[in-house]
Amino acid sequence: MKTENISLDQNQLRRLFGLGNPEAALLYLYLRCGNRPEDASRELGLQEKPLALAQAALQQLGLYTKEKTTFVPGERPAYTEGDVMTAMDTDGDFRSLYGEVQRLLGKVLTTEELKLLLGIRRYFGLPNEVISVLVYYCKDRSRQRGSSRNPSLRTIEKEACLWAEQGIETLEQAAAYIQTQNVKNTQLERLKQMLQIRGRNLTAGEERYASTWLEMGFDEEALAMAYEKTCLNTGGLNWAYMNKIIQRWHEAGLHTAAEVRQGDRKKTVPKGASGELGQAELEAIARIMQEG
Repeated sequence: MKTENISLDQNQLRRLFGLGNPEAALLYLYLRCGNRPEDASRELGLQEKPLALAQAALQQLGLYTKEKTTFVPGERPAYTEGDVMTAMDTDGDFRSLYGEVQRLLGKVLTTEELKLLLGIRRYFGLPNEVISVLVYYCKDRSRQRGSSRNPSLRTIEKEACLWAEQGIETLEQAAAYIQTQNVKNTQLERLKQMLQIRGRNLTAGEERYASTWLEMGFDEEALAMAYEKTCLNTGGLNWAYMNKIIQRWHEAGLHTAAEVRQGDRKKTVPKGASGELGQAELEAIARIMQEG
């Protein structure tokens, strides 16, 4: 086993710690030392399933890449009622999937819904067990967002497309993806509370802002400081204004409250990237706020 001196930046460390998966952190260090992935099981003493979960978790963070079948979106076939009937008659796997999805959703699927399910199985190429996990995930996400209704097949299809594009094709990859999403959702919920947003979910645009800030590696206290600065300068939460502050800090390499407070700005912050906005920027944001 190779053991080399390696260095990790703070962003990499925060992403690894955020996984909550010690096997993934161990595997990442092992690979960074120049060891071969195929030797990891033997040299690290990891069983097949924990190793697969660790690999999948690192893939979700973009910290590990392995050869996999890549889904390339193209023109979707228009499945017909005849295609569904043929599949029900000749494809035992599809019949089994049909029954399982009906059970999970607690209803009889319509012909149009069966067409969508057939597309998930054939066009996206997801195996039955992964589709079952996908449906569970969509149901749980729907409940987390405050809905008492099960997700529609159209919603499940959209999520299936995302999974296919990310190469999620095994139970281990699905489990790692869900774990990553659960961590992200917990972080988003804490951020929402810090921003004084109550009684509603984040809009799609707000969630994009918040997700980007978390992916940049900002800690909660630093985001709270950006929020306070935003409120003091604009009188309340203004996403565009707060994003401008955070982008400046990110460009300067300031991602924690301690870095923002204690960093020697003359040495670490490029000119004009201190997090403070110039008069022209303030006026431009004021115009945007008035027009909105």
